[in-house]
Amino acid sequence: MQFDYPASILAAFGLTAFLLLLLRPAAFHIGLVDHPDKRKQHGGAVPLIGGIAMFVGFCFSILTLDISISWLRAFFAGSVILIITGVLDDLHELSTTARFIAQIIATTIMAVWGGVVLNDFGHLVSTAFVVELGWLAVPVTVFSAIGVINALNMLDGIDGLAGFIALVAVGGMAVISFSAGDMNTLLTLGLFAAVLVAFLIFNLRCNKENCSLAFMGDAGSMFLGFVLSWFLISLSQGEQRAMAPVTALWFFGVPLVETITMMIKRIRHGRSPFSADREHLHHMLEVAGFSDRVTLLMIVCASVLFALAGLLGHFLQISEPLMFYSFLAVFGFYLILIKQGWRVLRGKADESKF
Repeated sequence: MQFDYPASILAAFGLTAFLLLLLRPAAFHIGLVDHPDKRKQHGGAVPLIGGIAMFVGFCFSILTLDISISWLRAFFAGSVILIITGVLDDLHELSTTARFIAQIIATTIMAVWGGVVLNDFGHLVSTAFVVELGWLAVPVTVFSAIGVINALNMLDGIDGLAGFIALVAVGGMAVISFSAGDMNTLLTLGLFAAVLVAFLIFNLRCNKENCSLAFMGDAGSMFLGFVLSWFLISLSQGEQRAMAPVTALWFFGVPLVETITMMIKRIRHGRSPFSADREHLHHMLEVAGFSDRVTLLMIVCASVLFALAGLLGHFLQISEPLMFYSFLAVFGFYLILIKQGWRVLRGKADESKF
């Protein structure tokens, strides 16, 4: 079954939206909902169905395209593992070990069966040589993809944030694909964007209890991270690569910088780097008095700036080492900014007690 591309876009959007409506009653019935607690301050129970809907909508719509889908078996297998794991986690709160095992299996399928492997880092540190990974290629691919998956999961703290961050990265990759003449990837990314937009409409729309109509859940955040990993790696590898690996860093800059910062902070305080808390960037902005919508806008704008920096470096052919060291400089600035920001806010909180 093949559609014209506009029809495929409508199929991706329409099927995702239809499933989000269809699955809501079932989610309440089986308890696949998110309840507010100390860390989660939404208005009431919200169905955790976004991941299932996006997965089905995306995979079905790909089948309607007249393009090579030889990669789809490995993609489907890895995605199913993460969707099932995510749903079980949303229902029963799986252990960190169980989640990591599922992620290792899924990303290994991507690398070994799908052939999406991080073979080198390009001219990351010097224009004189390519940083080849050799026998470390598959382990580094698995490690990197798991990092992307968990970074997006950790960022999924306010309505619309993970979805818009993914949409920004997809937009950057679409521009690169278009400029490289890679129409298959461009068309596929367009379908993924349609799926994301359908979800975001439900995620950002509130009911009369002032809570979202749907969350993506762990199934959704892991699926989005898997998709982004797949295309960020595939576009930045091979002799005919569309972009340098350092460009992928900029496209995923905000989640990457935020996650590394939080993990460093937790380790310094003697906690697990994967423990949950309310000290992310969006929490700091909320404590500073910004609304959820303004916080969302500020972080998405930062993500857009990161992506534009990546595109600028790509099209102006700025050297890869300069782009990499610039990224490290931004990361260092962010570390200082987040530390000082919390120090000021906590100082004001202490003053208000007297």
